[in-house]
Amino acid sequence: MKAVLIFSGGMDSTTLLYDLIHEGCEVSAITFDYRQKHHKEIRCAEKICKKLRVPHKIIDVSVLNDLAPSSLTRAQWDVPEGNYAEEMMKQTVVPNRNMVFLSLAASYAIGIGSKDLFYAAHAGDHAIYPDCRPAFVSAMATALHLCDWNDVTLHAPYLMISKGDIVKKGLTLNVDYAETWSCYKGEDRPCGKCGACTERREAFGLAGVADPLEHRA
Repeated sequence: MKAVLIFSGGMDSTTLLYDLIHEGCEVSAITFDYRQKHHKEIRCAEKICKKLRVPHKIIDVSVLNDLAPSSLTRAQWDVPEGNYAEEMMKQTVVPNRNMVFLSLAASYAIGIGSKDLFYAAHAGDHAIYPDCRPAFVSAMATALHLCDWNDVTLHAPYLMISKGDIVKKGLTLNVDYAETWSCYKGEDRPCGKCGACTERREAFGLAGVADPLEHRA
C-alpha cells in the first residue's frame, strides 16, 4: 500500500508511522507548519523521518495562525495547564485545523498516486477536539470519496483506542518516544503541566512504563 500520513512528530502519529512501516506500507509523511508555539514537534518529525528514510514534506500553512485563534497560535494567550477534561482546555483547539490538514494531505496523496490517507486521531481526543471524533472522520471520509476523480480512502486506525493503548502498541514496534514531542509550550523541555504533557504522562502510566523523554529531560 502506498500511504500518506499526516505526521506531527508527536507520540500518536509517530506510533502510526512505525505501525504502517511494520505493515509493509510505502509511507510518505506530510507535516504542517502553522507557526504553532510547539514548533519543536516539526524538528522532531524531520529527524524521525530521516532516521526511518521516509519521504517527508513540510507545508507552510502559516495563514492558519492568522485565521484560527487558539492558545497555540496567539502569543498573548497563555497555554492552559491541567487535564483535557477541563473547560478551559478548549483554548487549545485550533479551529478547523484537521479539515485543513486532511484536505491538503488529500491533494498530496492524489498527486503522488496514493489512495490511502492516514491520521492518528484517538479516543482521548474525542472530548475536546471535534475534528477527531468518529462523526467528523466519517464525514471527511465521504468528502474524500467525492472530491476528485481519484478516490482517496481516509484511515484513522486509532480512533477508538486510548493513548495508553497507543503507547503499548508503540513499545511492541520499538518506537523511541524520546524522539517525539508533545508539550504545547515553546520551550526547550516539556513543561509537564499543559494538557498535552498531562495526557502524555497519563498514557505512559496506563502503559506501565516511564516516559523516556522525561528521563532524558
